[in-house]
Amino acid sequence: RDEKDLVQLQSGIEQGVTLGTPIGLLVRNEDQRPKDYSETDLYPRPSHADLTYLLKYGVKASSGGGRASARETIGRVAAGAIAEKYLRQVYGIEIVAFVTSVGKIQLRMTPPSSSVEGDEDVADDPLDPSFIQLLSTITRQEVDKFSTRCPDTETSERMTQRIIRAKEAMDSIGGTVTCVIRNSPVGLGEPVFDKFEATLAHAMLSIPATKAFEVGSGFRGTEVPGSRHNDPFLAKSDGTLGTATNWSGGIQGGITNGENIYFRVGFKSPATISQVQATAQYDGTSGTLAARGRHDPCVVPRAVPIVEAMAALVLMDQILIQNARRAAANLLPPLDHLPPSMVLPSKRVLQKLAKDPQVEEVEV
Repeated sequence: RDEKDLVQLQSGIEQGVTLGTPIGLLVRNEDQRPKDYSETDLYPRPSHADLTYLLKYGVKASSGGGRASARETIGRVAAGAIAEKYLRQVYGIEIVAFVTSVGKIQLRMTPPSSSVEGDEDVADDPLDPSFIQLLSTITRQEVDKFSTRCPDTETSERMTQRIIRAKEAMDSIGGTVTCVIRNSPVGLGEPVFDKFEATLAHAMLSIPATKAFEVGSGFRGTEVPGSRHNDPFLAKSDGTLGTATNWSGGIQGGITNGENIYFRVGFKSPATISQVQATAQYDGTSGTLAARGRHDPCVVPRAVPIVEAMAALVLMDQILIQNARRAAANLLPPLDHLPPSMVLPSKRVLQKLAKDPQVEEVEV
């Protein structure tokens, strides 16, 4: 495809600054071919939204899937870019996503298993230390050196060959995107229904073709005993508390703790393939459907900026909520009568409690 991706600013920006009014952006989809979708007049495309949109609304877009198409994500990326600029300037936040798997080809994330089959409590760490280090150092410049957006030369080449093989077979293949957020403020997240990971999952699973989401150690963490998975606290160089392993992925109790936030999103194999597929027409009549036009054999590399944009939008929302809470709280008189069990104790309070654990009230 020859997508020019030219953005026209319609409103809300002048002389390089925002005006406080809604920002209007227009991107014209010039390289479109409606005739490639004429078969969908008779057939709902397998694993597409043609049928479900009709069942819900009683009408659907005549070509390209309408709002079910990944074309709609241009608005997300544009809005995310604006949010990310603010986040970077004000908080120094860095958001980097990259491809961690295509089909069964995976960037090394977990240690080589040293345990035998069975249900042993002796287990490897949920994630490989080299992968944790990668999350702390990876940049977009490094990611974009690779056409697959997988920042490892050998793995990227294998992924490329896997995608080519799917294309030659007129088939498709899925994969996963991992994203890391660095320098996030602490305290973001709104328990209980809008915990930080809940809003992340909501945002990521709203992206077309997504099928899975995990944060921190994810599903791998379910295989590790709590004694191994628990993340002890330790003193950081700046005097704050940090965690030893960050298996939690920077979120505990649904609230950010200042560590790197990292998560992984699973994308299914694209539903539109050029193979002839046995299926049924809208009236139930059996038949075959072969999609025409141009179709991606793997959408995962293209999804990287969408994941980054949605992460930025989630952060922006949560920061605005938290800042509003703090501003409202600052208007109230200070709370200076609470027991130590209800507040973050100072060093002086900790020393006093160490001498007399039974003390019920101290100045904080």
